[in-house]
Amino acid sequence: MASIGQEPGQTVPRTALEALASSVERSSDKTALVGSGARITFRELQRQSENLASGLLAAGLRPGDTALFQMGTIPNTVVALFGCLKAGLVPVCTLPQHRGHEVRAISAITKPRLHIVQADYPSSFDLVGFAREMRSEIASLSHIMVVHGEAADDELDFARLVETSRDPAIDGIRPHPEDVLMLQLSGGSTGLPKVIPRHHGEYMAYVAAWERLLGLGPDDVHLWSLPLIHNAAMIYHLFPAISGGRKLVLMQRFDAREFFAMIEQERVTYSGSIGPVASGILAYDRIVDHDISSLRFLTTLSGADRIEAHVGVPVMNAYGITEGLLTCARPTASREARHASAGIPASPLDEIRLLDAAGNDVPLGESGELCFRGPSLFAAYMGDPAQMDGKLTPDGFFRTGDVMRAHLIDGERHYSFEGRLKDNIDRGGEKFGTEDIEALINQHPAIADSKVVAMPDVQYGEKACAFLIAAPGAALPGVKELGEFLSARGLATFKRPERIEAIDAFPTTRVGKLDRQALRNMIAAKLREEHG
Repeated sequence: MASIGQEPGQTVPRTALEALASSVERSSDKTALVGSGARITFRELQRQSENLASGLLAAGLRPGDTALFQMGTIPNTVVALFGCLKAGLVPVCTLPQHRGHEVRAISAITKPRLHIVQADYPSSFDLVGFAREMRSEIASLSHIMVVHGEAADDELDFARLVETSRDPAIDGIRPHPEDVLMLQLSGGSTGLPKVIPRHHGEYMAYVAAWERLLGLGPDDVHLWSLPLIHNAAMIYHLFPAISGGRKLVLMQRFDAREFFAMIEQERVTYSGSIGPVASGILAYDRIVDHDISSLRFLTTLSGADRIEAHVGVPVMNAYGITEGLLTCARPTASREARHASAGIPASPLDEIRLLDAAGNDVPLGESGELCFRGPSLFAAYMGDPAQMDGKLTPDGFFRTGDVMRAHLIDGERHYSFEGRLKDNIDRGGEKFGTEDIEALINQHPAIADSKVVAMPDVQYGEKACAFLIAAPGAALPGVKELGEFLSARGLATFKRPERIEAIDAFPTTRVGKLDRQALRNMIAAKLREEHG
């Protein structure tokens, strides 16, 4: 089978398709997926995905073709994912929130032939119409598949394809552990996503490491309520659940009452919170109305101590990047390990160094740039090799641009997240850079120049704030007007600035360079003043 991109590093000799087949053999009639009114067993997941694969091949798609995904957190996303894998297609993990600006850039690298869209995705945006627009613009796109909606005569209907007769030809499509499983996306310092080939054996290694760290067993039940095609969902929940023969409960949108109701109804043992999920959990004051005795633990990006005090189960801070590294404390670790750090590497074979600006290791207890190497590390970004310039140390450690501090807790080195060297914004787990946003903002006739920085937000962690210099004699647009201007140019909604600050000149450092930290400090101070 054809492989896209670079060869991976260390893997385990297993593919995602073998993981599903093993679970079908062990637990064929066990529920695999629950959500959006559907309940699918492992046997049914296998049957539907094999039928879909047969239909995709009959439509003229071929192993090695790539497929854009714009679907929500629903069971049929998993069916579509495994249908593509069984047909030898490589999923491109675009989000339903991505718009033309991002999709064009991603497509220029990945050359997709298929665009899969969910017609009833809960948004006012018409994903089906968008897919048709993209097909007219992107030369490689030959097929659209519509899920939960009406397909045109020249489009593929998901509901019909999952009932297609199984073609024995799919048995001959057997990926190798070193073949590309999917093309994941990183936020990228420029704002446009970078494409990261991740391989079957790599993801299966993630699964094994994550299961060992958390002590997951066959009777655990997963719950996820954020984008399913996202790398975090794949590693923390989807593939561990598929591999372990465990039930995965999916919520298309987070709602605190429904979240705890699903824990009670489905006897969920493990879930995670990122961004708005964490604040929603903390704001919900009716947990006592639900029987959550099945819940063993939760993971979060920060604030584990507050969530644990509120929910009453162990909660651990975690850290992860699409380029590879995962860290988290064990559920059985001490409170200090769970709450005062983001834990330890999930894979004990991953090596971590914290470096100062000169490239030297910082002493224990001091902060430095997080650099790592090991089996979790990806090989390279897909596309322009220059994207890797300066990303590796001479001894092969990947520079994350994130700042961490090491602590010795219970005799083991744990790591706490301190911030970022980069200008990226992390809005509820969606990380993105600012250069492309600023370039689009600067096209507005009333704006002479712009700088976009992260501002603190209780619900999402961070949101984008735009500092704007007005063009001579012009009045600056408001947040709504600027948002509409950016959306018309294809920018994803979650990247739009949610606050505007007028400024006469941007602050600079002593050597005359833009001081983004000063801008971040300015908006943070203003927010503290406004909210007390």
